[in-house]
Amino acid sequence: MTVSAQVKQTLASLKGARSTLETFAGIEQNNEAREAFSSSAREIGRVIGDLEKRVGFLEFEEPQYKGF
Repeated sequence: MTVSAQVKQTLASLKGARSTLETFAGIEQNNEAREAFSSSAREIGRVIGDLEKRVGFLEFEEPQYKGF
């Protein structure tokens, strides 16, 4: 598996984790727990943004990996 494929797989996993945290935050009754879920989802969102930039860089540097 190429580095590009591994980064993209990690990106997909992080998006799933963020979605799960957002779901938990939406149904949680306890305000403290809700804020913890929301805060974690925001932090993962920042990591996702960084990885998306990295994927763009990888695809620019290695065009053969674009779209995989």
